[in-house]
Amino acid sequence: MARAEIAAQPFPLAVDFARTALVIIDMQRDFLEPGGFGAALGNDVSLLMGVVGPCLRILTAAREAGLLVVHTREGHRPDLSDAPPAKVARGTPDKRIGAPGPMGRILIRGEPGHDIIPELAPLPDEPVIDKPGKGAFYQTDLELMLRNNGIETLLVCGVTTEVCVHTTIREANDRGYRCIALADACGSYFPEFHEVGLRMIAAQGGIFGWVSTTGDVLAALAAHERAA
Repeated sequence: MARAEIAAQPFPLAVDFARTALVIIDMQRDFLEPGGFGAALGNDVSLLMGVVGPCLRILTAAREAGLLVVHTREGHRPDLSDAPPAKVARGTPDKRIGAPGPMGRILIRGEPGHDIIPELAPLPDEPVIDKPGKGAFYQTDLELMLRNNGIETLLVCGVTTEVCVHTTIREANDRGYRCIALADACGSYFPEFHEVGLRMIAAQGGIFGWVSTTGDVLAALAAHERAA
């Protein structure tokens, strides 16, 4: 199978796009819009809006190329039976998981705030992984889905870089997947955490994976199409 080379750190990576999936992490209203969980924790949610454009560009290209596209959402059952008490207890009572907010109960499945932002809304045939934790593999069927589709490489983007993106990449690395974090399509409430998180992924010869950009992946996709 023909492979295409993606410019990346710590070194370029040759990938088979037929065995590559795009995983978009937690681009939810609760994290990106005022009134959601991110804002309830005291964060400036506007800092995350800059990744919407890059995420949309790579999502559009992945769809056109026929890649498997997977969306994830962090959130809990309405009865909170899948939410650890230690997680629920963080913050003041009126801003905790399950508390009423401007977009419904905070971080609860089925509430408006739990949904993915309209700009990146999944298509009907694109799977959405509802996860109760930070990593997309914990208590989900993501690994089964990837194995069934013969996936070996993950393009990972979304929010936040140092939390759910990083945890998912670590989990994927331990399961034998090659992960490429798309730097401009990942975001954090803390720019310094974003930078250090990306450096950690590519450190020591790519201890968790590779770091690239949407532009470099789009260039590799275009070259692959020309060579086909």
